[in-house]
Amino acid sequence: MRRLNQPSVKNDGEHGAVSVIVAIMLVALLGFGAIAVDVGMLYAERTQLRNGADAAALAIAQKCSRNVTDPDCSATSSLAAGLSNGNAADGLSNLKSVVLNTTDRTVTVTAGAQESGHSPNEVSLFFARALGMNTAEVTAPASVQWGSPEKGPTPFPITVSVCQVRDKTDVMQLLQLHGKNANADCHYGPSGAAVEGGFGELKQDPSQCGAIVDIATSTAGGDTGNNAPPNCEALLNGWAADMNAGKDVIVLVPIFNKVTGTGTNAVFGLTTFAAFNVEGWKVGNTGLPYTFRNRAPDVPAALECKEPCRGIIGTFVEYVSLASGFKLGDIKPDGAVVVALSS
Repeated sequence: MRRLNQPSVKNDGEHGAVSVIVAIMLVALLGFGAIAVDVGMLYAERTQLRNGADAAALAIAQKCSRNVTDPDCSATSSLAAGLSNGNAADGLSNLKSVVLNTTDRTVTVTAGAQESGHSPNEVSLFFARALGMNTAEVTAPASVQWGSPEKGPTPFPITVSVCQVRDKTDVMQLLQLHGKNANADCHYGPSGAAVEGGFGELKQDPSQCGAIVDIATSTAGGDTGNNAPPNCEALLNGWAADMNAGKDVIVLVPIFNKVTGTGTNAVFGLTTFAAFNVEGWKVGNTGLPYTFRNRAPDVPAALECKEPCRGIIGTFVEYVSLASGFKLGDIKPDGAVVVALSS
């Protein structure tokens, strides 16, 4: 019987190569798992901590903006821990630090993770344990500044005299913007007084209703007549919709205390922004959006804005705004206060 020759087996030293590749790939897969699971978990944890730090810093700043002697205007304020924990899914967070500077009007709150059995600010990892990493530190800071706005956006291009703000907080009034001797009791009142023929109007940004205003100086707009400022239809319609829905419309209005020049060459000396709760207006001689709730019974009969009146009806209020886009300075007695996240 003829025997078939068995094929020879070559020993080339490559036995076990697949096992090595699988081992390497397994490490890589664990690494990707750590990225997908652990990093996602860390991101979610940090988001919760950031929300809590934001809320705590804003709350402390609001207290300080009203009264720096308030017990909650303090690095030991109970607001910080309560709001930090309240924004954590498990109701637990570690208040790492509160740094308060009332001179610079800033507060920074840093929140950290809190997990049973671990050091403060640390959370457990899962897949990353295979790579020798059992825990990771997770913290989130939030910085807030408060102060009176010095430069920023005004949504509607008007300015009113400081004497219309002083001693009239929480009293409804008509801020007349056109009409001879419109504010006879106000030394700096517009038309017929400080700005002859003026509309109390500020120069608008191109194609915008309002403008970015610097309280150091601002020039009057090019319209000294009786017609409404352009590009404001959408804004006024939005105000009307909010008021019909029962919402407050509070606007930061630039305030001036002196005027030079007349008509289109007028320059207002602005001092601050004041918060005005709008109740109605008449800035044109037609219906919406130029006229809205400008007469009784929506407003007191004494405040009706009839032809040739142009004006806004409402109340100056003490107000802490969370508006953004403002440069802030020292708190001024006649102005609103803005509290804003700075990082």
